[in-house]
Amino acid sequence: MPDFDNPIDVSGGDWIEDHLRRYLATDGADGHIEQGATTLLLTTIGRRSGQARRTPLIYGRDGDDVLLVASKGGSPKPPLWYSNLQGEPRARVQILGEVFDVVARDADADEKPRLWKHMTSIWPAYDDYQAKTDRDIPIVILRRV
Repeated sequence: MPDFDNPIDVSGGDWIEDHLRRYLATDGADGHIEQGATTLLLTTIGRRSGQARRTPLIYGRDGDDVLLVASKGGSPKPPLWYSNLQGEPRARVQILGEVFDVVARDADADEKPRLWKHMTSIWPAYDDYQAKTDRDIPIVILRRV
């Protein structure tokens, strides 16, 4: 199993660092709902560095599975956390005070339309992000191990 201890918290501005700090300090009591959406902390293993990296992300649920959208705001390139999961699909998730290990995979063509609709009900801007890029934005399914 990868070493998820002592992760580096991603940078990306004061608001991300503040969100991480609040989430960690309160086990998500402050930060689980952010800008009206449910958020989690995802820890991946850097595909080049091998270092654990922690990122706050919007999530949804599909039964017992956790869903993420690899949008990066509609950028032509995927987010770093997604690239890391492509190299090492095992990851760690924190939702509120619960921490658990997962294995990631992309939603397939049959699953994606239903899951996309679900995720845009949580964060409607995903449709705008998809319209901004030629990249097919993946939905990532995290299954608890």
